[in-house]
Amino acid sequence: MTDSQIFSSIAQELNFKTKQVKSVADFLDDGATVPFLARYRQEATGGLDEEDIRSVRDKLEFHRTLEDRKKTILKTIDEQDKLTDELEEKIMSCTDLNTLEDLYLPYKPKRRTKGDMAKEKGLEPLAELIWAQEIEKGDPMEHAAKFVDEEQEVESAEDAMDGALDIVAEWINESADVREKLRDIFQEHAVIKTEKNPAVEERTNFEDYYEFSQKAKHLKPYQILAINRGERENVLFVNVELWDEITLGNIDDVVINNDMSIFVPHIQDAVEDAYKRLLFPSLERELRNQLTEKADQHAIQTFATNLSNLLMQPPLDHKVVMGIDPAYRSGCKVAVVDETGKYLEGTTTYPTPPQKKVAEAEEVFDKLIDKYDVNLIAIGNGTASRETEQIVANFIQKRKEKHPNEELNYMIVNEAGASVYSASKVAAEEFPNLDAPQRGNISIARRVQDPLAELVKIDPKSIGVGLYQHDVNQNQLAQSLDDVVESCVNQVGVNLNTASAPLLSHISGLSSRVAKRIVEHRETDGTFSNREQIKDIKGVGEFRFQQAAGFMRIPESHNPLDNTAIHPESYEATEKLCNLFGIDLEKLNEQTKAIAEKLKNIDKEQVANQIDVGVPTLELIIENLQKPGRDPRESLPKPVLRNDIMKMEDLSEGQVLEGTVRNVVDFGAFVDIGVKQDGLLHISKMADQKVEDPHDIVAVGDILKLTIVSLDLERGRIGLSLVE
Repeated sequence: MTDSQIFSSIAQELNFKTKQVKSVADFLDDGATVPFLARYRQEATGGLDEEDIRSVRDKLEFHRTLEDRKKTILKTIDEQDKLTDELEEKIMSCTDLNTLEDLYLPYKPKRRTKGDMAKEKGLEPLAELIWAQEIEKGDPMEHAAKFVDEEQEVESAEDAMDGALDIVAEWINESADVREKLRDIFQEHAVIKTEKNPAVEERTNFEDYYEFSQKAKHLKPYQILAINRGERENVLFVNVELWDEITLGNIDDVVINNDMSIFVPHIQDAVEDAYKRLLFPSLERELRNQLTEKADQHAIQTFATNLSNLLMQPPLDHKVVMGIDPAYRSGCKVAVVDETGKYLEGTTTYPTPPQKKVAEAEEVFDKLIDKYDVNLIAIGNGTASRETEQIVANFIQKRKEKHPNEELNYMIVNEAGASVYSASKVAAEEFPNLDAPQRGNISIARRVQDPLAELVKIDPKSIGVGLYQHDVNQNQLAQSLDDVVESCVNQVGVNLNTASAPLLSHISGLSSRVAKRIVEHRETDGTFSNREQIKDIKGVGEFRFQQAAGFMRIPESHNPLDNTAIHPESYEATEKLCNLFGIDLEKLNEQTKAIAEKLKNIDKEQVANQIDVGVPTLELIIENLQKPGRDPRESLPKPVLRNDIMKMEDLSEGQVLEGTVRNVVDFGAFVDIGVKQDGLLHISKMADQKVEDPHDIVAVGDILKLTIVSLDLERGRIGLSLVE
């Protein structure tokens, strides 16, 4: 396929216009980023959003990989002098990798086979005679007897027939038509059967699969991943089963073209041999791989959706936070950060077992709260979390007696990845004088203030909102999660004067090296006063500036547009618009309502022509003039803050309460309701009608009103139902 044919094919697959696909491909080939195209090149892409553009990107990569593979295969076959016009046409018109590899199989270099040995003994002419199926009378063994050759170790007609059928079996195995037919049968009828390894005696997490059988096409992604892991850990034996008689009959239908041939019974023997020895093992592997790929894609999508919702949690502004990283023997690490996330002071307390120095810990808490006006305590949800929560809740109640008007609450924070961050190079560079354990509670405190800014410092796989994330295709997972982080960071925008290097590195067009130079520039030359100054950074040319500028925010700039998502290339058009409608750019923040009124019923096509931009760019300008410096996370519900604690024993069936969604998986959502154990909101309890995907109903970070429908104190299980 030529590029134009690829563009046309992708357009048809995605229901886009070929012009849109070509435009995206050209931009991506030139190095443009997805967020930049989605926001600032809508006229060129026909209004495609980030998801659309990434779909085009992925399809382009697939088709180009396919075309490269075709070239390699054609070259290999041609070097063998076996490339016919018909075969070349089949290869060139192929649209999927499986069929392409089927066509290549007969010419693929491979180890010496039984068929090869039979050919070396001169039995290929007999195999061709059998394969032709033209002889309808006589004794097949008389034809085989002609190939007896003791020097070649073909000592009887039976030996000759067996060798020839080895060759025929390999031809059957290499038949693209046979493989296509069998592939359809596997997809439709194959059954995955699992059973427990008798050598395993202890209880495992795979008990649901000790005696399990299900058609492959009906397997759920989480079942596939669980079966794969159980097999990998040698707990489960896994088999693929098919009804051989029907399957063999289907292969016969493809291979046998003359029922009157005297070789039909022998061909049927070759079919059975090819199926059991060659085809079944090959297609079994292929089916298992396809199931795994399907499950991987689903798990990766689930992880990506959860990660996006977690990163987009609303920040808690204007909070001085005391972070506590709970533990038992090693003590609870405590750190205070100011409203901007700057580390102020830290220490270690020992209120939990075995030391139980509660009074000493409370004294430390009091001192830090009084010294820095702390108004929120963030407690990590790991080991000793609930014991620490009980201590903090009791402490807050005691303080309220002395300070009745004080605003002091606590919240439980998902600390997944905090230990990874604390031991990372990023943390060491940020806090070179602190040991690793002390850095973790700083991360916990900062997550409350701005989840996005803090969590981008951590490998997304360590954040704890996935399903089997360490089992899936790691390259695909990394690509997907990088896409999510890139999308979230650029959707929110980044304060150029306060952002960390890890956060800046995710801005469209910037590399980690350039991000570090920006931070170094701030430290040596002071803060940036306008977007143009970014060009002073080594490595930021016109192209990087074009890609990055619109996603940077400079609240201190003399130009208010530098604190919006309006791109510098549209500043002139923005000024024209403001002049047309009497808008004072210098007082942008003071007249948002007036601006909205002035621009409410305008003829967008006409105004866009007047200021020489497209309608999408005009709409972006208007949106940002009305809401300068807006953070898209502001409209989301804030996290639940607490000042008292509940225990499992305080709960009862039928009780209505609030909870925060921690993780969403195929079968439901895990919800923090303020007790030691997260409750399970099962997919069947999310709505009156059947729910296909829990993400359609809830998302990580959602604040839900719930009813307790089941309670098992002994096993620590809480069943929840969504209150309408």
